[in-house]
Parts: sequence; C-alpha cells; structure tokens
Amino acid sequence: MNVMLLAINPVAIRIGSSEHALEVRWYGILIAMGIVLGYLIVQREMLKRGMHPDFLTDMLIWAIPISIISARIYYVIFTWDYYSVHPEQIIQIWNGGIAIHGALIGAVITAVIFTRKRGVSFWKVADITAPGLLIGQIIGRWGNFMNQEAHGGPVSAAFKENTIIPDWIMNQMTIDGVTYHPTFLYESLWNVVGLIVILVLRRVITVKRGEIFLFYVIWYSIGRFFIEGMRTDSLYVIGALRAAQLVSVAGVVIGIAILLYRRFVMKVDENYEEKRT
Repeated sequence: MNVMLLAINPVAIRIGSSEHALEVRWYGILIAMGIVLGYLIVQREMLKRGMHPDFLTDMLIWAIPISIISARIYYVIFTWDYYSVHPEQIIQIWNGGIAIHGALIGAVITAVIFTRKRGVSFWKVADITAPGLLIGQIIGRWGNFMNQEAHGGPVSAAFKENTIIPDWIMNQMTIDGVTYHPTFLYESLWNVVGLIVILVLRRVITVKRGEIFLFYVIWYSIGRFFIEGMRTDSLYVIGALRAAQLVSVAGVVIGIAILLYRRFVMKVDENYEEKRT
C-alpha cells in the first residue's frame, strides 16, 4: 500500500530566522559529498600509480571553480532569451542554473592545460579520474531528488501500480499531486552500471591508455541522450532540439572516433595497467 508522506525539505540547515537567513541545501551537501568521495578514490589510485601526492589537489584547485563557471556559462548561453533581459542575474548562481555538460567541458579543458604544463599524460590522468567523475555524478544527481527537479513527465497509472521504485522516491517526485518520472534516479543508476563496467573492463581485458575515459564519455552520453528525452526542464538549441541530446550525440561520435583512431591508426601501445607501484 502506498503511503504519502511530506516531501523532504531541500534545506538541510537554516541559520537565522529572517529572510536573509543562511541556508545550506541538501543539493550543495550532496554535490560536495560526490566531489570529496570522488577525490578520495582518485587520489588513492593516483598514489598507487606513482603520481605526486599533490598532483590531484593542485589540479582540482583550478578545475573545480572553472567547472562551476563553465557550467553556469553553458546554462546562460542556452537560456540567453531570459538572461539578455535580466543580465544582473547571470552571476546569481545561488539561485540555480548550472549544467553538467558545461562543467565537464570546463574540467576537460582545465585538465588538458594542467597536464601539459606538468608534463604528464592527459590520457593517463583522464583514465584514472573517470571512475571519480562517475561517483560524483551518481551522488550529485540525488541533489536533484532533494530539490524535486530534473524529473520527467507524469507517470501513468499503470507505472505507479507496477513500479518497483520505492514509495519514498515516488513521493518526493509527486509535486502538486502529480507524480513524475524520477529521471535523476535513472541517470544515477545508469552511471552505477557504467562504473561497474569500467572496474571490470580494466581488469579482464587489455585496455589502452585513454580508453577508460573515452568509454566513460560514450557510456554517459548514450544514457544521457535517452534520459534527456524524458525530462521536462531541458535546455534547447533550436525549436525542439535539446542541447544535452546534441552534446550527447557529439560525445558518442567523437568518443568512438578518437578511440578507434588511437587504437588502429596511432596504435597506442601504453596500456591501462592494474599493476601497483
């Protein structure tokens, strides 16, 4: 029997009672948790592969703020009709409005420049960090759950009757009496499967350097393409063309092209090794 409960408050901590009180939201807490857990796992892997203990920290000092800025720029570009009229709100990131694709683009550009300056292979670093990126996304999507956002369209009566999704999730996705598809959950679970596949692949087959990261790009892009088609809050390029789906198609095509080029044309001979140093 379904039991309707009150929706979870998106504000975890509120300091003060006025309209200017400081609020700490679950969204921010979960994003921070994803970053910290991803960092710990990637740092452990980097140390095992003989990399400098400060390398990851030094890179993240640049990558995190740049990713936040690029995530905001991406969002503003695709909602320019609004921000062109309200330019003073462009920097008001605390009111929401960031996009994961923008963050990933910013992170990759930062990593390319940083690794080049440090004389380290970008592909080696990218392979090591790919599982950490997935972990961050797996946890971070639950921030959307807390905010009752990033959901799909209304579910059917048959879906509600037969779903195996727990009531507490479906309850949080019930807004003004209408229950929506928990697309945040679909993407989080898709990334969990992708993480498992990566951990298995790199142990059971010979993977060339760069292929773990490229698999991540391809895997995430495939899932995001289909899940994005269910969402009701998409950013659009032109008409009904969704920005995230366009970027996802580009991610699949470019990812496969680079993977094939590196393996069969460049004949990259460095392997992603599980050997510990």
